[in-house]
Amino acid sequence: MSTPLAAALYQHSYLGGLLIFKLSSVELSATDCPSLIQRPGVRGELTGFAQDRLQTSSLLSPAIEPMMSDMSETIKHLFEEVTPAIDTAHGKVTIVGVGQVGMACAYSILQQNIANEICLVDVVPDKLKGEMMDLQHGLAFTRHCTVKADTDYSITAGSKLCVITAGCRQREGETRLSLVQRNVEIFKGIVPQLVKYSPDTLIMVVSNPVDVLTYVTWKLSGLPKERVFGSGTNLDSARFRFLLSEKLKIAPSSCHGWIIGEHGDSSVAVWSGVNVAGVTLSNVNPAIGDEKHDEEHWEKEIHKKVVDSAYEIIKLKGYTSWAIGLSCATIAQGILRNSRNVFALSTNVKGLHGIDDDTYLSLPCVVGVNGITHVVKQDLNEKEVEQLKKSAGQLLEVQNSLKL
Repeated sequence: MSTPLAAALYQHSYLGGLLIFKLSSVELSATDCPSLIQRPGVRGELTGFAQDRLQTSSLLSPAIEPMMSDMSETIKHLFEEVTPAIDTAHGKVTIVGVGQVGMACAYSILQQNIANEICLVDVVPDKLKGEMMDLQHGLAFTRHCTVKADTDYSITAGSKLCVITAGCRQREGETRLSLVQRNVEIFKGIVPQLVKYSPDTLIMVVSNPVDVLTYVTWKLSGLPKERVFGSGTNLDSARFRFLLSEKLKIAPSSCHGWIIGEHGDSSVAVWSGVNVAGVTLSNVNPAIGDEKHDEEHWEKEIHKKVVDSAYEIIKLKGYTSWAIGLSCATIAQGILRNSRNVFALSTNVKGLHGIDDDTYLSLPCVVGVNGITHVVKQDLNEKEVEQLKKSAGQLLEVQNSLKL
């Protein structure tokens, strides 16, 4: 290893016999990179200029270049690219609406040290000030973060991510879709202001009905589709995995399954892809998810409970908050840290699974600092595609009835 490279090793530690180091030297040479990558038992984390140089094609060794080329066909078939990924991030998050959901999002983001600035906006000044003060008084117990609040949207300037939780609350027994026109009028006063002060922002919609309101936000904002998305069925998928874990008696993190489509009554459980450690449950029980033929009633006991759970929580406590707050914080973390996680987000699905219209539905999406970069091309069975198209049709009907 050359002297300039050796001099760049400014931090190292041994974790289980693995040498972890960071490089920042601008003198990193092309000959160092391949040997560094290929050294056994070593993982390098490149920062700043060194990272940029390693990622340029001129630094790819002959051994690495064919490998990347060989993988391109697999990647092409696995993902639908929305926009190229980039590698920089910063940490200002704006949350519009300081109700239970908005504050659950703010608290979760603060507690997990995801942002370096949280900005709260609402139309009720006293409540807004109270919520801001309450969070500020807890800053001594967290890592460095600034919390600000105002009714004026100018405070949101420079936000990397804007999270919209404002809107009319869903009433007991009310479907998410029946909320829509009431919330459209509210969004007309929110979205243009966010874009005015943060033209490069990403916008995540959480307010219900999230799929239709994400479409509304996309239209009102004029932003590219990859920068406007909804929290979608990310929480539904988490509920799905939790209920699967209860039935299988293993940890939720070991259950792999997805809820796609509408965040609501017409959501689709992808039973064909549910697996534990690579073992697909539909291979073990071919009737799984089939209400007519499945004697174990997985669809009824799992997916139906996913659909009904929000209604039950609203009936019991009046609103949902904590789980959606944690879900949004996880998505925000994926964005601000550019970690390239896959989440079930509401996105524009035109051209996917035979859907021909600009409809917003949830599909597994790769998300980073510049928004949704790819949509995973799930291998859905015929029934699941049919259900997804039905879900899209219902939402399209609502979209077409809106007064924008």
